[in-house]
Formats: sequence, structure tokens, C-alpha cells
Amino acid sequence: MGFSEFLGNERIVAALRGALRSERVPHALLFSGPRGLGKYTLARMFAQAANCERLKDDFCGECETCRRVALLADPEHLIELGLAERGESADAATVERIPLILQTHPDVWALVPDPVRLKSPVARPMLRIGQLRAVQRAAYFQPMGRRRVFILDGAETMHWNVANVFLKILEEPPGSATLILTAPSPYALLPTIVSRCLQFHFAPLSQPDVENILKDKTDRKPSDRKLAAQLAEGSPGLAMEMNVEETADRRRNALRILERAAHGQGFAPLFASTSALAKDRESSFEDQLGTFYGLLSDLLELTSGIKEPALRNVALAKELAALAHSIDSRWVMRAIAGFDGLHAGARRNLNRQLGLDALATSLAPES
Repeated sequence: MGFSEFLGNERIVAALRGALRSERVPHALLFSGPRGLGKYTLARMFAQAANCERLKDDFCGECETCRRVALLADPEHLIELGLAERGESADAATVERIPLILQTHPDVWALVPDPVRLKSPVARPMLRIGQLRAVQRAAYFQPMGRRRVFILDGAETMHWNVANVFLKILEEPPGSATLILTAPSPYALLPTIVSRCLQFHFAPLSQPDVENILKDKTDRKPSDRKLAAQLAEGSPGLAMEMNVEETADRRRNALRILERAAHGQGFAPLFASTSALAKDRESSFEDQLGTFYGLLSDLLELTSGIKEPALRNVALAKELAALAHSIDSRWVMRAIAGFDGLHAGARRNLNRQLGLDALATSLAPES
């Protein structure tokens, strides 16, 4: 029990333990990196260690405080309870007046993007101003234990006006509290917020490490473990929850869209492919864009003449090599810029279908 259970990114764990040991704990931390690397998990472990009744730079997992904070390990159950208590038909004012806060110990709060409703959640959950105002009030209370810890999971979902409320907390940080933000990238947050946080970037694990984790924690066959580890790109969390066949199909379909766009093989089948992708509700639009970015990263390496490219999509190596022969790095960079525009447009409720169609059309060769 303790930090030894956390897998990967040992340097981050060592730095956090050192801060606890020296009693020089930062007032704000930013955990960034791809989904599934344990950012939320380590934030919760830090909250346990910061308040453990027996240990100073680790957590025992057995004292009353450790056991209560450990309940945050299952946020989905707590989210369901919170939404049920607020009511399925809550209006906008009620959502802000009764913010979604996950709390199993007085000194530790976890805030997650609010889906508003349990049965029909909103398409893009986000951290809301009511949640941030609650933190703003509570951060200055004296802790019952050693330290108050506020975990803001999915900090990148804050709108700029909500982020400005949070910035006020960071400008006058409470001495006995630590705020931990998690986000896929520091560039997804306001620079003024990032500059006031001690940053830790979570690196992906090696494929053998992910396979070993799957071997210990799942009953998958060796072939499935290997493929899941390849598709997860170093993320054990994604590998464990992944439907391998669906993920592999999704990547093949995305590659097919790139192939048809690059070859100009008629717009009817191309638009049919983008329509199917846009209607896929099993994965978020951000995840879908991430699939394209992974493929384009491989294509960039293949078209740049790198002798031993480190492909992220090993299972599609043959198809990627074939496509790379018919395009160049300038085409890949145009595609990346186009998907950057799609990503920015998604935050402004861009129509997925029209955006994908326009981008695919722009990548077709000129006649």
C-alpha cells in the first residue's frame, strides 16, 4: 500500500514525496499528459499522503483518513450520487447553486466536468463556475488534518471566464491548501494559470510495461495484450478499458479517410466515411482527432526520411508505408494544420460532419 502501487513516472512520485517530507508543498500543481496515465490517481494518492495519520511522505491506506480519501478512486459512483441528489431536471441556476463536488473527507475535494444530467448527459461536460466559487470559498478554511487538497480533473474544460475565477485563488494562494489540476496539455489552459503551477508532465509507459500491467490486472490473451498495448500508446488506463477490435477498426477507418483524401478517390465514398465517423458516439470528437494525429505523426516520420521511424500504429505499418509513398511531408503538415483548425472549431461547436468534409476535400490532389 502507498505510492509503490503507482506504475510509471517514478520521478514525479519521488518529487511529490520529497515535497511532503520537507514540508514544502506547492500551493498549485499541474499534472499534464495523455489520458489513462494516472494523473487523477496520483492526485488522489497525494491527497492521502498529505493527510495520512501514520506516515509523513506516503500513505498507509489503513487509517481512517486514508480509507475515506480512497473512496475517491471510484468517481463515477460519486458522480451518480451527486447528480441523483441534485435532480435529473435541474435547470442552469440549480446546477450552479448546487455544484457537483466529490467529497469523502472534509479536507479533500475532487471536482470533475459536470455532465449536468445522469440519464442524458450534456455532450461536452465542463467545470462550472459554481464549482470554482465553492473552491474559492473553501480553500481558505483551516484543515481538520494536515492539508486541504482540491483536485480539478479535466481543468482544460473551464471556459475563460470560469478560469479567471480560479486564477484569483492562485493569485492569493491559501497556505494550508494545495490545488491539483489535471489536463492533457498545459497549452489547453490559460498561460496565467500555468505560470502559477508547478508542472509535472506524465510520460507514456513502454509497451512491455503496459503489457505487464495487463497481464497482472486482466485475463486477456497474450495476443490481445500485445495489440492493446500497441493501440494504447503507453497508456495503461486506456489499455485496460479498451475494446481492442473497436479501437483497431476506428484507426483503420481514420486511415481510410486519409487515403481517400490523398488519392482523390471520389467524394461520395469519402463523405460516407466522414459521416460514419461523425456519427460515432462511442468516442469523443477529441479522441477521434487524436486518432488522426497519431496516424499523421507516423506519416510525418515516414515521409521525412527517418531511417528507423518509431511508429505509434505498428499494426498499420504496411498501410502507412504505402500511403507515405504517394504523399510528402508538406501534405502531412497541411493535414495537421487542418486538424488543428478542426480542434479549435470543436470548442466553438463546429459541425463535425461539415468540418471533416471540408478538410478532406482540401487535402485531395488538384486535378
